[in-house]
Amino acid sequence: MPKFSANLSFLYPELPFLERFAAAAADGFRAVEYAVPYVASAEQLAALNTRHGLAQALFNLPAGDWDGGERGIACHPDRVDEFRAGVDVALRYAATLGCGKVNCLAGIAPPGVAGDVLESTFVGNLEYAAPRFAAAGVRLLIEPINPCDIPGFYLTTAHHAEQVLAAVGSGNLQIQYDIYHQQVTAGDLIPTYERLRHCIGHIQIADTPGRHEPGTGEINYRFVLNELDRLGYDGWVGCEYRPLGGTSAGLGWMAPWR
Repeated sequence: MPKFSANLSFLYPELPFLERFAAAAADGFRAVEYAVPYVASAEQLAALNTRHGLAQALFNLPAGDWDGGERGIACHPDRVDEFRAGVDVALRYAATLGCGKVNCLAGIAPPGVAGDVLESTFVGNLEYAAPRFAAAGVRLLIEPINPCDIPGFYLTTAHHAEQVLAAVGSGNLQIQYDIYHQQVTAGDLIPTYERLRHCIGHIQIADTPGRHEPGTGEINYRFVLNELDRLGYDGWVGCEYRPLGGTSAGLGWMAPWR
């Protein structure tokens, strides 16, 4: 049976961030995730999780100037020191939040940097980070993101992510498999999951077009979620979509699995 995590970077957009925890719990979510925890202290976020009975499913490593449009720095050769400092910050948050998975965004490729330099920087940063997260009992993830939503993003396909995992060679590095991004870039949703399930550590969902809730677009989520269940996926499924109306009013799609 799928279990769903509320991605608070997307859900309840009408509420200030720190008020979204209560809303998620009221709607029956038992876990939360989000892109940027660093807008509040780890202790403040942990207290909100405890108050509302929520587990921490996932968050991202520091990703540069998020409000300025940056979406990760792991492929930036001139920011390796900043990346390594972010590893320390993320590990502190993970320990306080009791979070077992942290996502590393590759980032938008900086102009004028050769492809082999981008790749070696990304791989080198992951080689640095993966054992440190392993020592803390935290899984490190990388996420392919389609180039329509984030033009210029360095890691866009599951195939490339698979190559990066092979190059890093760490058993503590896995793929965050976002069904929405996979559909936009390549489709073949369940065969790709089945082929890579041994190295997929987290799943996120949204429908397409529009990145709205399941049932609003072309993806047959009843089939997809039932297949993930049949194939043995037992982790959180992150709801990372833009609600067409209010989040609470749009949760009817979840009824078959409640």
